[in-house]
Amino acid sequence: MTDRMRWNRRRRKGAAGRGALGISGISRIRKGSEYRRKMENIRFIIIVVLAASFAVFAAIAALAIYSEGLAKFVGGIESMNPYYFLAALGVIFLGYVIRFPKWEFYLRKLKVKIPRAKNFLIYLSMYSMDITPGRWGRAMVSYTINRISKVSFARTFPAVVADIFTDFLGFVVVLIVSMIFVHKFFGISLIITILLVIPFVFVYIKGPFLYVKKRFGHIKRLRSVFDIGNLYFRYNKMLKGSAYAYSMLYTIPAMFLNGLALYLVILAFGVNMPLSSLPTVLFIFSSSLILGMISGLPATLGVTDAALIGYLTLFFPATIGIGLASIITIFFRIATVWFVEGFGFSALLYTMKYWSVEQ
Repeated sequence: MTDRMRWNRRRRKGAAGRGALGISGISRIRKGSEYRRKMENIRFIIIVVLAASFAVFAAIAALAIYSEGLAKFVGGIESMNPYYFLAALGVIFLGYVIRFPKWEFYLRKLKVKIPRAKNFLIYLSMYSMDITPGRWGRAMVSYTINRISKVSFARTFPAVVADIFTDFLGFVVVLIVSMIFVHKFFGISLIITILLVIPFVFVYIKGPFLYVKKRFGHIKRLRSVFDIGNLYFRYNKMLKGSAYAYSMLYTIPAMFLNGLALYLVILAFGVNMPLSSLPTVLFIFSSSLILGMISGLPATLGVTDAALIGYLTLFFPATIGIGLASIITIFFRIATVWFVEGFGFSALLYTMKYWSVEQ
């Protein structure tokens, strides 16, 4: 028997062992299993998000009831003006919509082409992961883009980092401007802001990455991580300083709108809040979020909400007590957590069809 005949015999035997599926069939099964696993992970995250936020809301409600009684708590909720609250939801959604051009700009810089309508849904799906530590869960959109345009994960990940970083810078700008009017907590706010900048040093300055790679690059399990890091820094060069400056034109107004939503929620509960108090409300909004960001998951929601309640009673003691501050916080967080997670997860579930191997 010749070598050629032996090779053909082994090939037929292997095909028979694999059955009718063949190599392509096995590949489809593996990819299908991967898809189902990712779907299960997403469902798990959804459950955790809802459970965590519900637990925090329940704790705040218990505080309000303990402080002022059940009747006053229920009466406070019933007094809400729904038109102000709907306006707050509209303002929040607008704040996310007006940030879309900066996302498009990042992808253009990275030479990634996706139809605008499809890209908008991908962009919205990012915000389903805002509850993850440091909002790094937004990186899952790089996987979606990979399945659509076949570009590498490393090429689009710099856009995700830039989006997170510029959002953070928007919070900082609103905080600093509002502190000029408030004249309180300047030192602690500045220290916390500096601490939050530190993680971005490692994703924008290559030196620390090269140092870590030199020390641990010999570890086999970390080689793929360092390979991705090399690609990330290569593509990140395509996003120059002008890209960040341009994106702030959209980010700062968006952060202002999110702060305005808190002002509208306060008005929804009949508080006499003159427009001159808006800078104070913006400070409460931005500083409480920054305090929550530095705490990390799972404490983020609790710390942010505790700061909101504390600031509201501190700055407006004559009109807002603990009970009312708790109600305002619950409804503001419904707007900024449940509402945002709602349209974010809706967009994510739609775009996940691109993850399927059938697409």
